[in-house]
Amino acid sequence: MICRATGMLTASLAFFALASAATGHAEEQRHHALSLIGEPQYSADFKHFNWVNPDAPKGGALRVAGLGSYDSFNPFSIKGEVANGARSLLYDTLMDGSPDEPSTAYGLVAEWVSYPDDFSSATFRLREGAKFHDGEPVKVEDVIFSMELLKKINPLYKYYYKNVLSGEKTGERQVTFKFDMKGNRELPLILGDLPILPKHYYEEEGSDGKLRDLSKTTMVPPLGSGPYVIKDFKPGREVTYERAKDYWAKGLPVRRGLYNVDSIRYIYFKDRTPAFEAFLSGQIDYWQESSANAWATRYNTDSVKSGKIRKEELAHGRVAPMQAFVLNTRREQFKDPRVRRALNLAFDFEELNKSLFYGMYKRVGSYFDNSELKASGLPQGRELELLEQFKDRLPPEVFTKEWANPVAKNPGDFRKNLRTAMQLLREAGWRLDGGRLVNADGKQFSIEFLIQQDDWKKIVNAYAGALRKLGIDVRARLIDSAQYQRRIEQFDFDATTLVFSQSHSPGNEQREYWGSAAAGKNGSRNAIGIKDPVVDELIEILVRARTRKDVVAATRALDRVLLWNEYVVPQWHIPYDRLASWDIFGRPDKLPSQAPASVIATWWVDADKAEKMESRRGM
Repeated sequence: MICRATGMLTASLAFFALASAATGHAEEQRHHALSLIGEPQYSADFKHFNWVNPDAPKGGALRVAGLGSYDSFNPFSIKGEVANGARSLLYDTLMDGSPDEPSTAYGLVAEWVSYPDDFSSATFRLREGAKFHDGEPVKVEDVIFSMELLKKINPLYKYYYKNVLSGEKTGERQVTFKFDMKGNRELPLILGDLPILPKHYYEEEGSDGKLRDLSKTTMVPPLGSGPYVIKDFKPGREVTYERAKDYWAKGLPVRRGLYNVDSIRYIYFKDRTPAFEAFLSGQIDYWQESSANAWATRYNTDSVKSGKIRKEELAHGRVAPMQAFVLNTRREQFKDPRVRRALNLAFDFEELNKSLFYGMYKRVGSYFDNSELKASGLPQGRELELLEQFKDRLPPEVFTKEWANPVAKNPGDFRKNLRTAMQLLREAGWRLDGGRLVNADGKQFSIEFLIQQDDWKKIVNAYAGALRKLGIDVRARLIDSAQYQRRIEQFDFDATTLVFSQSHSPGNEQREYWGSAAAGKNGSRNAIGIKDPVVDELIEILVRARTRKDVVAATRALDRVLLWNEYVVPQWHIPYDRLASWDIFGRPDKLPSQAPASVIATWWVDADKAEKMESRRGM
């Protein structure tokens, strides 16, 4: 399932543990919360989450850095560069994920959900009082409209909700979605992630005299129902959100103590260097650090030493995302898995971690690392049973050898890795000719790494040195964020760094990550270009899994097949969030395990601290 609590993209009745708000037969039960892992932590009469301050003071202003630019407030189109916050701040969903409980959601626009034993449909009852920012109530027609339109214009929703046949009004404020399959235990939960759009707004003409079109970019602030509205903006440079004073859900248990800041202002910078300098000078209020080098070397300032800026490592419990150099298999030079393995052998992670990252990182070794979903050892039990169905279509090593990244503990190891890489390249039809790696037609092997941040140059350059020893022509191309987004959406790249975030309960979204149908759809997340029937079948087995044991087995099998196909060159991860913030905030004593650095949602501006800090900044 997709876990929104983390901006990434995520049984039997006993397994699909659901808290009930009413008694009756299983198919008639009304559930205030859904979980794919175990029992939801909170009962139907809960007052607020225990990781919030329910009496958190409201008020204050927050300044946040944005990188690059933006040209749209429409987060649902595959076109354009969307303004930060446009999805999470403006739109409510049927249910809302709990960032302290993996794969768990509680009713938001919907007060309850029910489903039959065979998971062939799901029914949601909308809350009385749910409304859009123009005061119009949220209706069943809006929910049906949202599903149909989002599936039509965006491949993410098309594949995420592939099995949803239709929605129909089945009672007062009640909508039922029918599915084209049975046993997909995740569908009721991921339907809760549906953002609700105002049908009346998109059936009206805009200021240009034309019907509003959700498939296109727009700089007109849209109509939503979420905790914030757009107050002001400077196209491409700034956007300010203001807390909706009459926000319909502010008193609900699922919203108490959240979204406490009155205004959130995103200020855009060309790249991270001026943005970070703006943070250090007090123009930006917090900074989530992505650079190990910067974390180790750039915070030796008076503001940090004096405590005006707090520097923290906040442990999290998320599945480690697969961050990797993605190889576009639509390109001829990357079609052979032996070539892709050779490129992994040429990546000296240990040296890079030591020389650039101060030893902070662990190498990613799975598409579901840091979790029980990771494939390890040799396949056994249920996982082995699943894989044996495809034995004649899988590399034999899947059954005889544990996949692992190459390791170079010393220079001798890395030289050995390069020799192995060269042998694999020869087996794949490449040869050295005057120091150039060429194919049978004499064309040199070349890779252009697409990057959008200047600090990635030194990482790519370090990798490029080894690739050139193999005779490969390597270039790093730095482009702005809008161009980068467009080229990724159109799969117009050789190699780039992408992050594939996962939840603790993967399911329908895997079709869009790795499914063959998504490979040919611009804007899908299958940037690798995977078209493998075995992967497709494993995804469907995962989607239909009815117990947690089956989910784990199917995920491990999928992980193992993806790894042995060598689609990416894995990079690194850390089990904590690096956060630096000016000391103006209050926050709950307990931070949510899946998103401890969720400043915007769970923290608040402490008025006394903020007033004192204004006189201290810049001292």
